[in-house]
Amino acid sequence: MKNRLAEIRRVRGIKQEDLAEALEVSRQTIGSLENGRYNPSILLAFKISKYFNMAIEDIFIYEEDEVL
Repeated sequence: MKNRLAEIRRVRGIKQEDLAEALEVSRQTIGSLENGRYNPSILLAFKISKYFNMAIEDIFIYEEDEVL
């Protein structure tokens, strides 16, 4: 799943460490999310959307696999 987390965070001038602390996760988790190595749990996705006051769909881009 792709996301705009790094872009949104940078535009708002928020450090990975500060976002991680606010969301009660590690900085490594934020880095992994931003690099696409980790997809958030639904709870974490909701926390992120609430933190930025944005819809989940505006942060995370769901792409269905073409081969089902």
